[in-house]
Amino acid sequence: MNAIAETELIITKDKKIYHLNLSENEIADNIILVGDQDRVKLISSKFDFIEHKIQNREFITHTGVLKNTRISAISTGIGTDNIDIVVNELDALVNIDFETRTHRKNRKSLNLIRLGTSGALQSNIDIDSFITSAYGLGLDNLAHFYNDQDIIDLNISKLFSEHAKWPKELSSPYIVKASEDLLKLFSEFNTGITATAPGFYGPQGRKIRLSPSISDLNNTISSFSFNEFKVTNFEMETSALYFLGRSLGHNTLTICAIIGNRFNKSYSKDHRKPIAELIEIVLEKICTI
Repeated sequence: MNAIAETELIITKDKKIYHLNLSENEIADNIILVGDQDRVKLISSKFDFIEHKIQNREFITHTGVLKNTRISAISTGIGTDNIDIVVNELDALVNIDFETRTHRKNRKSLNLIRLGTSGALQSNIDIDSFITSAYGLGLDNLAHFYNDQDIIDLNISKLFSEHAKWPKELSSPYIVKASEDLLKLFSEFNTGITATAPGFYGPQGRKIRLSPSISDLNNTISSFSFNEFKVTNFEMETSALYFLGRSLGHNTLTICAIIGNRFNKSYSKDHRKPIAELIEIVLEKICTI
């Protein structure tokens, strides 16, 4: 097998992966991904003890142990471009031999659970409630930069594009399902399709000074359904996490605290409270894996 070139897989002089500044022993098999750097410290404060604290740029990693279960919390920053870095580099840590720069024969699978905040796209979804993403609806184009398209549900993707009369000048929407085992682990939460946007303002139908090119974007998206699933919420990472994670053989799930409802214009009075509650629940569940 040919070695991966230095320009393709960048390893530091300390034998760590470039952006995350991590080595394999500094991450756990169970990883919680958060956008906000401050949430890493909030998560690790619940650990019985912390083994590693590493920061490089916006990427902060705390790895520790809770109830004999090793867990990492990693901040990704915002957006699918950052997810592209984080998921590819985490996979490289466990599935690439850094000495030979070749693929390991025995592939390792990580549990990648994203905890985020999100805006609801259905009027009946309560503020401060939790939504698990059964599917990620990608409006971001990242998946189309990769050859491996088998993980995309082409049928639902086509149905959505037809329903939305999706403009040809925009990237083709793609839909990827969450990992079944992780979905079952959090079966008590409401479940839906999570739309992942490549931006916070126009790509999510917001208007401040510039007008979105799709004038009724939120209604167009929220009126789509597949079987029992509706598009429940908007955020900026899930589709890329599901596509990259599952394509590389990892288990992926997003759980979001709903801090705003785009239809009834309500907003959480203290969004930190549901996030803190969600962290407690997720940590407890991870310890049962």
